[in-house]
Amino acid sequence: MSTKTAAQLVAEAKQQVETLSVEQAADELASGDAVLVDLREPGERAEHGVIPGAVHAPRGMLEFWADPTSSYHRPEFDPSRRVILHCASGGRSALAAGTLRQLGYENVAHLDGGFTAWKSSGQPTEKA
Repeated sequence: MSTKTAAQLVAEAKQQVETLSVEQAADELASGDAVLVDLREPGERAEHGVIPGAVHAPRGMLEFWADPTSSYHRPEFDPSRRVILHCASGGRSALAAGTLRQLGYENVAHLDGGFTAWKSSGQPTEKA
């Protein structure tokens, strides 16, 4: 069996999932038809801030919260809804988008550059 690096896994995921620019994500969120999911850890959110309206789902809990058959399922996660994922820079969100697709989420994308790109572009943020 050949092994892969984390960077290789992220690169493969980015080829297989939909990637949105900050502008595309902002437009979709403004329409009210998408849910934005923040995969970052609580410490990252506390230190750097959050995107207003984003649902927090730490990467380690995503599958359990998103799976409708799980006792940990959260109602914010609906496989029929548009889901946009973000992390700090786009690696974790690309991997997570692939995982959600395996769970039956067909309309999922991730934010290219993550929170860092969002904040750098001047989009609104707030304290966690």
